[in-house]
Amino acid sequence: MEKFTAAMLLGSVGDALGYANVCRENSALGSVQDELRKIGGLDHLVLSPGKWPVSDNTIMHLATAEALATDFWCLDDLYREMVRCYVEAMEKLPERRPDPATVEGCSLLKPDNYLLAWHTPFSEKGSGFGAATKAMCIGMRYWKPERLGTLIEVSIECGRMTHNHPTGFLGSLCTALFASYAVQGKPLVQWGRDMLKVVPMAEEYCRKTIRHMAEYQEHWFYFEAKWQFYLEERKISEDSGNEATFPENYDAEERDKTYKKWSSEGRGGRRGHDAPMIAYDALLAAGGSWTELCQRAMLHGGESGATGAIAGCLFGLLHGLDAVPRGLYQELEHRPRLESVGAALHRLSTEEK
Repeated sequence: MEKFTAAMLLGSVGDALGYANVCRENSALGSVQDELRKIGGLDHLVLSPGKWPVSDNTIMHLATAEALATDFWCLDDLYREMVRCYVEAMEKLPERRPDPATVEGCSLLKPDNYLLAWHTPFSEKGSGFGAATKAMCIGMRYWKPERLGTLIEVSIECGRMTHNHPTGFLGSLCTALFASYAVQGKPLVQWGRDMLKVVPMAEEYCRKTIRHMAEYQEHWFYFEAKWQFYLEERKISEDSGNEATFPENYDAEERDKTYKKWSSEGRGGRRGHDAPMIAYDALLAAGGSWTELCQRAMLHGGESGATGAIAGCLFGLLHGLDAVPRGLYQELEHRPRLESVGAALHRLSTEEK
């Protein structure tokens, strides 16, 4: 249970650090890196809600997790509850500089329509990171290998409620799968290629639901192609060894250039394929070092709130809280809710037959 609560907390810690990093990028406040240098590093930082708020990434992930922790009879009931939670969360989003696609997607949900509450139209703008950052808890709820079919369905439906575009909702499938692999204890180096083996099953599920397949077809290949390219770049293939290969010089400046190259918008982590990719890359390189993970996933020049939320959550599932300074989570915004829902997800996922 400790790792489930750690995952919910550290996803929000990563979000708060990364969100502050984005907010200060073009402000007179000085960067987060400057502040850390002044106080002597992450060990001395206290994340208080006033100065270090969480972004819409945490609010939407918490909404997904709390829906998953309710007593629903069938998946349709779960989707109706997600819709209710998202519409409620929308009221808290405006002051958090939310992802525009999340706002637009939530505005199209229909909580009063029993049959079509979660059906939103295909969206050209729905390729952003927001579906990926709210789905790790789905993998925590359905982590067992025999629940893979449920994980695929729930992550896709959850993703396309707000990001009805393959690059968007395949991001939610990806982060849910990565969370399930972390709980299963699957070696980290296998995650990317195992995820790509599941993508055809996701396509099959979408065909069965017969919604928007013509529009999906046009964009489906992009997500897979980007991930294939990444795995080849890191020399992670079926017949390679068990280590990812990194460039000799991979300092902060080089990482930012690489993250931009993976992106399609010149801003690393902006979309559903590269936000999980940057988080995964950071986890591979950081090992069990929280400080190293923060440098790579939370404090870069791109969409660091999104990549930080994903990386933090997955780190919690892998390593728990032992390596993380207490100041980062003891006063964290929404801490009681995050701990409570983490414990509930653990109980439900282990009890489930």
